[in-house]
Amino acid sequence: MYKNSELILNPDGSLYHINLKPEHVGETVFLVGDPDRVPVVSAFFDQVDFKTQKREIVTHSGKLRGKRVTVISTGMGTDNIDIVLGELDAAVNLDLEKKEKKADHTSLKIIRLGTSGSLQAEIPVDSLLASSHGLGLDGLLHFYQNTDAFTQNPLIDKFITDSNWNSRFARPYIVPAGQSLLAKTQDFKTGITATACGFYGPQGRVLRLDIQEPELNEKLTAFEFDGLKITNFEMETSAIYGLAKLMGHEALSVNTIIANRITGDFSTDYKKAVKNMIGQVLETFI
Repeated sequence: MYKNSELILNPDGSLYHINLKPEHVGETVFLVGDPDRVPVVSAFFDQVDFKTQKREIVTHSGKLRGKRVTVISTGMGTDNIDIVLGELDAAVNLDLEKKEKKADHTSLKIIRLGTSGSLQAEIPVDSLLASSHGLGLDGLLHFYQNTDAFTQNPLIDKFITDSNWNSRFARPYIVPAGQSLLAKTQDFKTGITATACGFYGPQGRVLRLDIQEPELNEKLTAFEFDGLKITNFEMETSAIYGLAKLMGHEALSVNTIIANRITGDFSTDYKKAVKNMIGQVLETFI
């Protein structure tokens, strides 16, 4: 049995941070960072029969084309992804009353609907990009076992060498997307998505503080391995891919490119572009 301090439940029996019970979780779960994006996504559902909110985590569940679906906001960053994915998995794979693992495993389809900055000049703002891999610069997976395949491989070795990776930082890791989901993205741009642990210094932005790696973006843009390039930079994908693989779920990250870090462009109407992405992704996967 799990201790009460490890598997924390609310008085109604729902999971502590996400306020969900097993019956609230659809077979396909859409992740968004912004809580205000949840109703934008659920407006595409045929019906919404459950809503809840705790802090920045807002959830709507319902049906779309006969399938049970959920959209949940994570807030920003891999630390929040650790909370939300951990509790989503607990909702479907742990018996919350007995506080023990279920005999049968449930695999969710988890699809991120996000925004991101392009690291390649030829990928313009308002593009739709599906992440073939998540390149983790954040360090999260090092806190879990069975991750050697993600951290010890030729791509990571080459990236560390080519970028002269700073030894002060965590060792990078690489995780592929769920292949059955990625196979449906022929109409999307694809590439490796780099995930940072912050928005400013960790993504090479300078305000008042000097940063350790002022040429970080140039190094990411220049990297190539077996025809794969790093196409964009954001704050969640590597954690989604890594945790989903470890927990036995299938994950895909789809981003609207709202900024191009190379050309300096920013979308003139990113909300419209994001809404277009939501409609196209729901049409593709549901």
